[in-house]
Amino acid sequence: MSKEQENKAIVGRWFTSFWGPTCNLSIVDELAAPDMLLQYSLHEPRRGHADIKAFMTDFRAAFPDLSFGGAADLIAEGDYVVGRWVGGGTHSGAAFSDFLAGALPAATGRKMHFTGTTVLRLENGKIAEEIGLDDGVTALTQLGLIRVV
Repeated sequence: MSKEQENKAIVGRWFTSFWGPTCNLSIVDELAAPDMLLQYSLHEPRRGHADIKAFMTDFRAAFPDLSFGGAADLIAEGDYVVGRWVGGGTHSGAAFSDFLAGALPAATGRKMHFTGTTVLRLENGKIAEEIGLDDGVTALTQLGLIRVV
């Protein structure tokens, strides 16, 4: 198996186990570098296992049906893997204050459904960085946090 195939397999497991319909937080310890950077335009950057686990725990408490899936085949070159995705969820749980544009009180019932592209960098078989550009305007508009005129 080539390095690119190995990296795509690691990222595929990450997307399924971390971002899929259910989250197994032990995948962070298994596949993420200890100081992994997780950065998306909707949220403050997160670094390290504990911070990334706390982020996902809070995100899923607010959006219990949160789920993301691939929208195209993964592309790999060297230490990098790029993936396109689609996902979202219904805000039926706890209050959520991690969006850079504002906070949601508990259980608004609002739904978000949006897309994005993510670039992951791997080092020695571990994910060192996950940096994504999401369609934050769509998500924040759907959640009522911004208004598009």
